[in-house]
Amino acid sequence: MSEIDKLQFKAVAYSGQQPGTRLIITGAVHGNETCGTQAILRVMQALDSGALLVRRGAVTFVPVANPLAYAKGERAGERNLNRNLFPTAQPQDFEDRVANWLCPLLAQHEVLLDLHSFNAASEPFVMVGPRNNDGPLEPFQHEEKERALARRLGVRRFVDGWLRTYGAGVQRRLRGSSELQTVLRYGMGTTEYMRSTGGYALTLECGQHHDPQAPEVAYRAILNTLAFLGLIDAPAPQPIAPEDMEALSMVAVYDKQHADDTFSRNWSSFDPVRQGEAIGRRADGTPVLAEHDGRILFPDSAAGANSEWYYLTRANPSF
Repeated sequence: MSEIDKLQFKAVAYSGQQPGTRLIITGAVHGNETCGTQAILRVMQALDSGALLVRRGAVTFVPVANPLAYAKGERAGERNLNRNLFPTAQPQDFEDRVANWLCPLLAQHEVLLDLHSFNAASEPFVMVGPRNNDGPLEPFQHEEKERALARRLGVRRFVDGWLRTYGAGVQRRLRGSSELQTVLRYGMGTTEYMRSTGGYALTLECGQHHDPQAPEVAYRAILNTLAFLGLIDAPAPQPIAPEDMEALSMVAVYDKQHADDTFSRNWSSFDPVRQGEAIGRRADGTPVLAEHDGRILFPDSAAGANSEWYYLTRANPSF
């Protein structure tokens, strides 16, 4: 038996005696993002000791969604679990096996809180889904509920526009392919899959991977979610005030065209940029300039050629 075959999947469920929301909370979708795992285990300890009690509905905890990546201490086991997340009859890699277990589990719930962290130092933020729509890319009807929960997680930054922006990059890399299934296949992660089953979902980026405050951000978000959805007896958390919010929409993804493309400086997510500002330089010396005012997101100096290098966002006053 191989070391991979010795791995197993774990989910722990707590149910109240009264009806209520079915919630699932996941950690370590990426194996080097452990703040969610730490927070989940802390909440489970409180539930097991009786210090916390689920009164209504049910919550399922998945402390480690990707046990291979977690064991390696790396982002992925054999590939990125948070892309191409679909059940498959013939799994080709370990993440396909995870998907065959995780996707049906997600579908049994109504709400997902997925806990992540990020590489460069910055403050926590939450990624939300689309507006209500009946379109082909990501039809959705729970905008009000999803954004109400987002405002109660304890963070002030909100980002939307992931799938449409990421999908545009996929189409460009595949030389103009406009096939919807291709975009969905490459862009479908935990929250997108959850929405596809009729639920709603949030990705909370709790801080830098090794920030000691990141597990605290995750822990607070779990307790706020349990309270807001009525699973535990606790005061409902107050929403963040509109004047304290910063809402952004992802509008474009820019690729690293050559391995020797370089940034002009050490960018971090949410660094502001001005139109015309130098973000980097191509291998042939061509400057890469900001096309508009905004903030940079997910800059990756280690990206390979023909892959995501950074995103640009715009302020979204209508959030």
